[in-house]
Amino acid sequence: MTALRSAAFNLAFYVWGLLLHLLCLPLLLLPSHRPTQWAGRLWVRSSLALLAWICGLRHEIRGREHLPAGACIVASKHQSAWDTLIYSQLLEEAAYVMKQELLWFPLFGLYLMKSGVVAVDRAGGAKALRAMVADAGRFAEAGRPLVIFPEGTRTAPGDKRPYHPGIAALYRQLALPVVPVALNSGLFWARKAARKKPGTIVLEFLPPIEPGLSRKAFMAELEARIETASARLAGLPVAKAMGGDDRREAAG
Repeated sequence: MTALRSAAFNLAFYVWGLLLHLLCLPLLLLPSHRPTQWAGRLWVRSSLALLAWICGLRHEIRGREHLPAGACIVASKHQSAWDTLIYSQLLEEAAYVMKQELLWFPLFGLYLMKSGVVAVDRAGGAKALRAMVADAGRFAEAGRPLVIFPEGTRTAPGDKRPYHPGIAALYRQLALPVVPVALNSGLFWARKAARKKPGTIVLEFLPPIEPGLSRKAFMAELEARIETASARLAGLPVAKAMGGDDRREAAG
């Protein structure tokens, strides 16, 4: 039954998405990005409703009180495609930091560019890092929150990937509070898996890390907070999520 429900959702998700992409094409001609963002929120909201109705997969949001007013950097654990959808419902005018290859998708890439994203050339080295910080700074000056996935790709619960240096560059250069986010979406909507299991995804905003830490101290604190809380939400031991060396560095 789970496989059948998942197949039905996948079909509805892509058909509805394509239809909405076509219907909203005139929005790309408008001078403001806000109508395009509104359409994106509509697509995500309706998709999450379909997910709950067809697959029985819902979500719970904790820790909203940790979100500061105005611009900030939201540094999120990344386990599922669900993570890339939800922030349009939780943050006002969020700007995603994402790989530039996503802009090449037909239609979808046009909507991303119109909505406003920070596209990163992952093979561009220091030049790409400087461009990312500059682009992110323009969104921050406009008061828009930034969403970044420090691992750079989806990671299954219990697995571990290094946190990329882009988040440290944003933290140091923009001097904004960084809100770590833990979640357990990979338990229900796994990476490269067609099945969506019924249940409740939990996303938890953690207390912000204020500007002023050294790069090493910031990265250790960010990873410790996200991995520890995500392990808790997934029902995993912290040791499995962090690893011995990381625990010693975070503790120091």
